[in-house]
Amino acid sequence: MSSARTPGTGGVIDLWKKNDGTPSKLATGRWAEGQGKPQGVGKRWRGWYVGDDGKTRTERFRTEAGAEAWTNAERGKVVTNQWVSPDLGADAFANVAEQWFRIKAHCKPKTVAGYRSILDTLVLPRWGEMPLKAITYGELSAWLSGLSVDGSQEGTGLSASRIIQTHQLMGAVYKYAVKAGPASKNVAAEIERRHDLPKTGESERHYLTHIQLLDLARETGRFETMTLVLGYCGLRFGEAAALRRKDIGDQEITIRSSATYVARQGILETGTKTNRSRQVPVPAPVWELVKRQLPMERDALVFPSRKGDHLSNHEYRRAFDKALKAVQAVAKAKRQREIAADGDATTPDFPYITPQYLRHTCASLAISAGANVKVVQRMLGHATAAMTLDLYGHLLSDDLAGVAAALGKAMAAAQEIPA
Repeated sequence: MSSARTPGTGGVIDLWKKNDGTPSKLATGRWAEGQGKPQGVGKRWRGWYVGDDGKTRTERFRTEAGAEAWTNAERGKVVTNQWVSPDLGADAFANVAEQWFRIKAHCKPKTVAGYRSILDTLVLPRWGEMPLKAITYGELSAWLSGLSVDGSQEGTGLSASRIIQTHQLMGAVYKYAVKAGPASKNVAAEIERRHDLPKTGESERHYLTHIQLLDLARETGRFETMTLVLGYCGLRFGEAAALRRKDIGDQEITIRSSATYVARQGILETGTKTNRSRQVPVPAPVWELVKRQLPMERDALVFPSRKGDHLSNHEYRRAFDKALKAVQAVAKAKRQREIAADGDATTPDFPYITPQYLRHTCASLAISAGANVKVVQRMLGHATAAMTLDLYGHLLSDDLAGVAAALGKAMAAAQEIPA
C-alpha cells in the first residue's frame, strides 16, 4: 500500500488467514504475515481508498463484491471531484451554532438577544448534541411543524412568526457551517417556507380618523404631544422615545436612533431599523405642542419617563390603554344615544388599536391628504417604496376613479384646443 496517500487510489484486502496459520493467498500486508483473524471470524473483506484530504478510509464487508463496489464508488467520487469527506458534519450542532453566534456580535443588541433566546429555549435543547450531518430533512420538518402545537416552554404552540424565525436561524447556522467547512450541505434550506412552514396571518389593520386621533391623544394626558407625533409623523415608538432636543429643528424632526428594551440589559439606544437617519416634517398644530415641552439641554430627552430616563413601552401603554378605553366608551355611548333617537347611528365604533396602529394611521391620513408612495416611504422610514406599497397600496385604490376622471378631463380639454 505504498501509494495509499495518493488521492483516488484504493483496493480490497482479504482479512482472514487459514486455520493452520498460513495467510489467504489474497491477503496482503500484515495479514500476509499471519496477523489476520482466523478463517470465519468477522467480516472477511475490507475496502479502502484515499480521499482528497490524503486520509485513508476503510469499510468492512462480508463479500468481496461488496467491498469492491464500495471502493470503486468512492474512488470514482474522488476522481470526478464529487467526493465529500465523511468527517464533514461530524461536529455537534451546538458547537457550530456557538461559533456562528460569536460572529453576530456586531448586530443590534435586541437582534443578538433574540438569537440567544431562540438558541437556548428552542434549538439547542433539541439539536444541540446532534452532529450536523445527522439532522435530516424529515426530522427537522416534523419538529418545526410540531412547534405550532407545543413548542413553547409552557407546552403551548408557538406563533407562525416565531417558527419562521427559528427556521431562519437554523438555516443561518448551516449556511455558516457550509462556508466555514464543518458541513457539506444546508439541510434547513431544503425546507421551503411557502410549503413547509405555517403562514403568518395578516391581522386587520385599523386607521383612525382625525377626530379619533385627536380624542385619543387628549385622553393620554401628559403623552398627548407624543401620541400626536406618532400619529401625524409616523415615528416608531422607540424612535420617539429616543428623541433629544438636538433632533428637533424648525417644524422638523431628525430621527437618528431608537430606544429598545433588551432582555437582561434594559433599554438601549441604537440606530434606526434601517440604520439611516431621516427628516420628518411636523404639522403646524402638532409643532405648537412640541415647542411647549422642548427641554433646554441639547441632549435631554423630549419624551422622557417619569424618572427622566428613556420612556418604556410599558409606561406609555398604561396611559394609552386607559385612554383607549375612555374614548371607546364615549363612542359607544354616543352611538346608543343616536340609535335611541333616530334608530340609526352615524358615529363609528372606536376600534381596538395598539400604538403601532398610529403609524398605520399616519400613512392613511397622509395618503388621504394626497401624499404619494415615495413621500409616505420617506416619512415612515421604510427601506423601499415596494414595502410601503405592500402595506398601504390598498389605500391608493380609492384614488383610481379620481385619476381616471382627471385624465378624462385633461383629454377633453386637449381636444378643444385648436391645432
